Formats: sequence, C-alpha cells, structure tokens
Amino acid sequence: MSSRVYLDHAATTPLRPSARAAMLEAYDAWANPSSPHAEGRAARAALEAARLRIAEALGWRGAILFTSGASEAAAMVLARAKAGRRIISAVEHDAVLRQDGGAVRLAVGAEGRVTEVGLALAIEQAGEAPLVAVQAVNSETGVIQPLDAIDEAVRSAGGLWFCDATQSIGKMALPHADFLAFSAHKFGGPPGIGALLAKDLATLEPSGGQEQGYRGGTEDLPSIAGMAAALEEGAGWMERIADLRSHLDSMIEEAGGDVIARDAPRLATIASYRMPGMAAAAQLIRFDSAGFAVSAGSACSSGSLRPSHVLAAMGLDAKAAGEVIRISFGRTTRREDVWRFADQWRLIAADAKARAA
Repeated sequence: MSSRVYLDHAATTPLRPSARAAMLEAYDAWANPSSPHAEGRAARAALEAARLRIAEALGWRGAILFTSGASEAAAMVLARAKAGRRIISAVEHDAVLRQDGGAVRLAVGAEGRVTEVGLALAIEQAGEAPLVAVQAVNSETGVIQPLDAIDEAVRSAGGLWFCDATQSIGKMALPHADFLAFSAHKFGGPPGIGALLAKDLATLEPSGGQEQGYRGGTEDLPSIAGMAAALEEGAGWMERIADLRSHLDSMIEEAGGDVIARDAPRLATIASYRMPGMAAAAQLIRFDSAGFAVSAGSACSSGSLRPSHVLAAMGLDAKAAGEVIRISFGRTTRREDVWRFADQWRLIAADAKARAA
C-alpha cells in the first residue's frame, strides 16, 4: 500500500503526529471534566486550555461548543437558532440539506456561487430575520462563496448566517458568520470531534447538559486536545498546494478533460474534473486499481454514486455530471503524486476516447 497515492483529503486527511501526541497525553487526564473533585478539575482545566488554544489559532472571540463534528453542529443551528425561516443554498453538504424543514432553497449560478440577486430574492421570500445557510467552500468543487457579500446581505436583513466551514477551517480566514461548523479530521485532527463557533450564544436555544448547557454528553478531552494541536500547525503548506493544483488543472485540460468551475475562486485543496466519455464509477475503479485514491462527490454520498446535487445545481446535465471525479490535496501531497496522477489520467482518457471512436 506504500506505493499508493492518496488524493481524497477532502474526505479525511491523516492524523498529524502532533495531534496523536496530544491525544496520548490527554488520555492520562481520564477524569470527567464535569466532576467536582481534583481529578475532574484537572480535566476541566485541560479542556478549557484546549478551547482557548483553538480560539487563538482561529482568531475567534465568540463561544466554542465542542460537538461530534460539523454534521451535529449544523443540526443544532438549523433546529435551534433564534431566527425566522431558514434559507439553504442548493450546493450545501448533504448534512445541511437533510435539515431542510421547509427552507427556502437558494439557487447558484453556473460557477456554483450564490448571487446577490438570488440571495435578495430568497431573503424576500423567507421574510423577517431569516437564518441563511451558505458554506464557505464547496466540498466537491472547491468553489469559494462570495463571503463578504453574503455577510452584508444577511446583516441588512437582520438575519443570522450559518456557515459550514468544514473545508475552509485552518486553510483560510474565518468569514464573519454568526455560526460556523467544522470537523477536526479535515485538517489532521481525529475523526468524531468538531465544533460549533457561535458569535453570540443568546441566538441559540439551549438544550441542557454540558458545553454551557448547549450540548449533552461528557466531553471527549483526548480528541479535543488532538484537534487543538492539529489546528495550531497552521496552513503554511497551502501555497505549495496551490501551485500543484494549478499545474494539474492545465494538464487535465491538455488531455481533453474539463475543469469544473474553472474560472471561479476555488480553494487550492479541491478540484473536480470531467473525463468525457467515461462514467465516474468506471474512473474510480481504474484509478483505484492503478493505486490512486480519489472520489466522486463528497464522501457522504460518493459511496452510493448518486448524481451530484452540486453539479446539477450548477447546470450540468446528468451525463456530464456522471463523468466528474474529485481530486483533493493535503499537507502530505507531493509533486510526484500529482504528476503520476496526471500520467494515469492521460492513459485512461485516451482509452475512453479510443472506445468512443
């Protein structure tokens, strides 16, 4: 397996050594952070120290509520935010779309971005003080939403903005949202832990239990410590990855492929490519057999290979959308990995073209 090339970091990325070390150390603080005795107080001190480190790493001054990940955080906000009708963009992650509940659906343009006109119409339809759910970065295409324009529109409407920051956290500056959700395993922390950032807890209905009364259950101190350590490593590697992604875009186009949302602002770690004439399922099999781990769409839906709602919302027809795979890069991605993948793409694309002739 050592010769394989892993290009599915948007699904999950390897645990950082710093996170592993922090988790092992935290396992020694085994007491319940809610217990009043000395052992419990020591665990509580370690928990709050990790919370403060995460706030400092992100430059966040609001509340941080620890959750099992972004999916739980999204469910909390969409069910309990003190706002009017919900507005959900058409390209949100499945975990957000599942919380629809009669929400107004916000369309996107051909590049996968919401428009000022579309957002204004959705706000008018939703009525007073809506909760607007628009992600920072799309997990399938890497497209970055117009964050400043969204913030301005939501503020003008007296609403609240929930931003799924799962793909952007630790890679770009936080948007000025009222709520942000993320999962640690996207940036080198452990799976099963994440957080909800809340600018003002008064805008969220409490539910009782731990986390200042907003989430029940004993906090997972080792995982939280690992998340803090991974986040503190920063994103100094992103410039290198941006260069690799740019080169791969060019190589894919030279080989007859299409770069999805080519001209949109995109996060460097995610790209979607269409190989005309070959279904994504067939591509995945070919790439996997050749030693490459890639995906089709987000990890939560690619196992079923359902048609991508993201690509459909961008206007791709079913055939074209069914020929798209996702490549995603991480801190450990090397130049030779990308060049090897490009070579394999050329071989498979040439075979698809020959079969179609």
